[in-house]
Amino acid sequence: MASDEKCRWLPVTSSVHFLSTVLGAVVNDIIQIGGKITVKKESILTIFFSFDAVKHTDGYMLNSDIGLRDLVDNQKSIFYLLGQEDKDDLQHHISLSQYKKNEFIYKEGDKPNGFLVLIDGKVKIFKEGVGGREQIIRMTKPLGLIGYRALLADETHNGSAVTLEESLVCTIDPDFIFNRALKNTDFSFKIICKLSKELGFSNARTVTLTQKHIRGRLAESLILLKDKYGFENDGTTLKAFLSREDIANLSNMTTSNAIRTLSTFASEKVIAIDGRKIRILDATRLERISKLG
Repeated sequence: MASDEKCRWLPVTSSVHFLSTVLGAVVNDIIQIGGKITVKKESILTIFFSFDAVKHTDGYMLNSDIGLRDLVDNQKSIFYLLGQEDKDDLQHHISLSQYKKNEFIYKEGDKPNGFLVLIDGKVKIFKEGVGGREQIIRMTKPLGLIGYRALLADETHNGSAVTLEESLVCTIDPDFIFNRALKNTDFSFKIICKLSKELGFSNARTVTLTQKHIRGRLAESLILLKDKYGFENDGTTLKAFLSREDIANLSNMTTSNAIRTLSTFASEKVIAIDGRKIRILDATRLERISKLG
């Protein structure tokens, strides 16, 4: 369906399409600028289904008795805003896909095949810059949307999505989104709000990646991980175990610089490191390092 045909369903959709296109342009700017500078995972969702209903490739259509309850009933989900009739119909337009760690959900240049929602796990969205070097654009947690900008803008994906751990992704038929969901003004407004927040985040990251020094960039990345995923039960260990390369790609620096800077933070008692586990010992000082850049 062409983008102009999509926008006829509801006047507000034109705003969604416009913001999606602008956000894609900002992400490209970040990459161009950045390239010159050189226990058991927990889910907030309760899903009742047999693993027989999960197929890695195309997935199986879910029936009404399988209930992705929190997808429609959790107030953190955008689908909470749908009417009961649309919620009931939604289950007929969903498939689930299970992904292993470090597996692509989609690649840059792929055409979107649905509206993707992360049900469980963690996902990074990144773009390749100069020399094939990765720049992580953002991270996603359960109930987060993946790759929806490209779908709403009627474009191919301008980045790639890869799992950071075993993950479960829900794919929703685009026709349901355009024919049903976007006719709900509250749902459409929520999409616009999410796109606007991501646009603001991308603008802020442009400044961070181009103007802050290495210490400031790495400190901000650790704070970003804290805000996105939170802590383990001890209240200090980040609930995200990234490789040093991923931390470097999130902070626009080489892996060796990331390793050295993490070691410096550890020697200053700002953090403590145990393999991939990072404990934040002095959050106030980490915030100050980030702000000073």
